[in-house]
Amino acid sequence: MRPFFQRILLLFLSFVGLSTGVWAYFFPRHWYDAFPGMGLTWLPQLGPFNEHFATDTGAMFLGLATLSIAAIIRCTNTTLVRITGAAWTVFNLLHWVFHMRMLHMYEPRDQILNVIALSALLVVSGLLLLPARRTVPAVSKTVS
Repeated sequence: MRPFFQRILLLFLSFVGLSTGVWAYFFPRHWYDAFPGMGLTWLPQLGPFNEHFATDTGAMFLGLATLSIAAIIRCTNTTLVRITGAAWTVFNLLHWVFHMRMLHMYEPRDQILNVIALSALLVVSGLLLLPARRTVPAVSKTVS
Protein backbone atom coordinates (compact mmCIF):
# COMPACT_ATOMS: atom_id res chain seq x y z
CA MET A 1 0.00 0.00 0.00
CA ARG A 2 1.27 3.45 -0.85
CA PRO A 3 2.13 5.86 1.96
CA PHE A 4 -0.44 8.36 0.62
CA PHE A 5 -3.26 5.85 1.16
CA GLN A 6 -1.85 4.85 4.54
CA ARG A 7 -2.00 8.51 5.59
CA ILE A 8 -5.62 8.77 4.47
CA LEU A 9 -6.55 5.68 6.51
CA LEU A 10 -4.59 6.95 9.51
CA LEU A 11 -6.27 10.37 9.24
CA PHE A 12 -9.67 8.69 9.26
CA LEU A 13 -8.78 6.56 12.29
CA SER A 14 -7.31 9.63 14.03
CA PHE A 15 -10.57 11.48 13.47
CA VAL A 16 -12.60 8.56 14.86
CA GLY A 17 -10.28 8.27 17.85
CA LEU A 18 -10.22 11.99 18.62
CA SER A 19 -13.92 12.65 18.13
CA THR A 20 -15.08 9.61 20.09
CA GLY A 21 -12.33 9.99 22.68
CA VAL A 22 -12.92 13.65 23.46
CA TRP A 23 -16.69 13.14 23.53
CA ALA A 24 -16.60 10.07 25.81
CA TYR A 25 -13.84 11.30 28.12
CA PHE A 26 -14.89 14.92 28.65
CA PHE A 27 -18.66 14.55 28.22
CA PRO A 28 -19.35 10.96 29.30
CA ARG A 29 -23.05 11.35 30.08
CA HIS A 30 -23.77 13.10 26.79
CA TRP A 31 -21.73 10.48 24.90
CA TYR A 32 -23.73 7.70 26.55
CA ASP A 33 -27.07 9.39 25.85
CA ALA A 34 -26.37 10.51 22.27
CA PHE A 35 -23.77 8.20 20.65
CA PRO A 36 -23.35 7.94 17.65
CA GLY A 37 -25.20 11.21 17.08
CA MET A 38 -27.53 12.32 14.29
CA GLY A 39 -30.54 11.44 16.44
CA LEU A 40 -29.41 7.85 16.98
CA THR A 41 -28.72 6.32 20.40
CA TRP A 42 -26.84 3.04 20.58
CA LEU A 43 -25.57 2.81 24.15
CA PRO A 44 -28.61 2.88 26.49
CA GLN A 45 -29.83 -0.43 25.01
CA LEU A 46 -26.66 -2.10 26.29
CA GLY A 47 -27.09 -1.20 29.97
CA PRO A 48 -27.16 1.67 32.44
CA PHE A 49 -24.77 4.63 32.33
CA ASN A 50 -21.40 4.00 33.97
CA GLU A 51 -19.07 7.00 34.14
CA HIS A 52 -16.01 4.81 34.68
CA PHE A 53 -16.78 2.77 31.54
CA ALA A 54 -17.46 5.92 29.51
CA THR A 55 -14.29 7.75 30.51
CA ASP A 56 -12.14 4.63 30.11
CA THR A 57 -13.58 4.22 26.61
CA GLY A 58 -12.72 7.85 25.86
CA ALA A 59 -9.19 7.40 27.19
CA MET A 60 -8.68 4.29 25.05
CA PHE A 61 -9.85 6.11 21.91
CA LEU A 62 -7.56 9.06 22.72
CA GLY A 63 -4.66 6.63 23.11
CA LEU A 64 -5.39 5.06 19.71
CA ALA A 65 -5.70 8.54 18.19
CA THR A 66 -2.29 9.48 19.63
CA LEU A 67 -0.74 6.35 18.13
CA SER A 68 -2.41 7.10 14.78
CA ILE A 69 -1.14 10.68 14.72
CA ALA A 70 2.39 9.46 15.50
CA ALA A 71 2.08 7.02 12.58
CA ILE A 72 0.95 9.86 10.28
CA ILE A 73 3.97 11.93 11.29
CA ARG A 74 6.30 8.94 10.81
CA CYS A 75 4.46 7.33 7.91
CA THR A 76 7.76 6.17 6.40
CA ASN A 77 8.21 3.96 9.47
CA THR A 78 6.34 0.92 8.18
CA THR A 79 6.69 -0.89 11.50
CA LEU A 80 4.91 1.94 13.32
CA VAL A 81 2.16 2.06 10.69
CA ARG A 82 1.60 -1.69 10.93
CA ILE A 83 1.63 -1.68 14.74
CA THR A 84 -0.96 1.10 14.63
CA GLY A 85 -3.02 -0.96 12.20
CA ALA A 86 -2.67 -4.02 14.43
CA ALA A 87 -3.77 -2.12 17.56
CA TRP A 88 -6.84 -0.72 15.80
CA THR A 89 -7.60 -4.09 14.17
CA VAL A 90 -7.50 -5.98 17.48
CA PHE A 91 -9.83 -3.43 19.06
CA ASN A 92 -12.13 -3.22 16.03
CA LEU A 93 -12.36 -6.99 15.65
CA LEU A 94 -13.22 -7.60 19.30
CA HIS A 95 -15.62 -4.64 19.25
CA TRP A 96 -17.24 -6.00 16.07
CA VAL A 97 -17.66 -9.49 17.59
CA PHE A 98 -19.31 -8.07 20.70
CA HIS A 99 -21.75 -5.94 18.76
CA MET A 100 -22.65 -8.68 16.30
CA ARG A 101 -23.76 -10.73 19.32
CA MET A 102 -25.82 -7.77 20.60
CA LEU A 103 -27.64 -6.87 17.36
CA HIS A 104 -30.89 -8.29 18.74
CA MET A 105 -31.02 -5.30 21.12
CA TYR A 106 -31.43 -2.82 18.25
CA GLU A 107 -34.12 -1.92 15.76
CA PRO A 108 -33.45 -3.13 12.18
CA ARG A 109 -32.14 0.26 11.00
CA ASP A 110 -29.65 0.41 13.86
CA GLN A 111 -28.66 -3.22 13.30
CA ILE A 112 -27.74 -2.43 9.70
CA LEU A 113 -25.90 0.77 10.64
CA ASN A 114 -23.94 -1.05 13.38
CA VAL A 115 -22.83 -3.73 10.93
CA ILE A 116 -21.82 -1.15 8.30
CA ALA A 117 -19.99 1.21 10.66
CA LEU A 118 -18.13 -1.45 12.62
CA SER A 119 -17.24 -3.46 9.52
CA ALA A 120 -15.91 -0.33 7.80
CA LEU A 121 -13.68 0.46 10.78
CA LEU A 122 -12.40 -3.11 10.80
CA VAL A 123 -11.58 -2.99 7.08
CA VAL A 124 -9.87 0.41 7.34
CA SER A 125 -7.67 -0.72 10.22
CA GLY A 126 -6.95 -4.06 8.54
CA LEU A 127 -5.77 -2.34 5.37
CA LEU A 128 -2.92 -0.80 7.39
CA LEU A 129 -1.55 -4.32 7.87
CA LEU A 130 -0.90 -4.68 4.16
CA PRO A 131 2.76 -4.38 3.19
CA ALA A 132 3.93 -0.95 2.17
CA ARG A 133 4.52 -0.54 -1.52
CA ARG A 134 8.17 0.01 -2.16
CA THR A 135 9.26 2.39 -4.82
CA VAL A 136 11.67 0.78 -7.22
CA PRO A 137 14.21 3.15 -8.72
CA ALA A 138 14.00 3.33 -12.47
CA VAL A 139 16.77 1.51 -14.25
CA SER A 140 18.48 3.72 -16.76
CA LYS A 141 19.38 2.19 -20.05
CA THR A 142 22.72 3.03 -21.54
CA VAL A 143 23.42 2.69 -25.18
CA SER A 144 26.78 1.14 -25.95
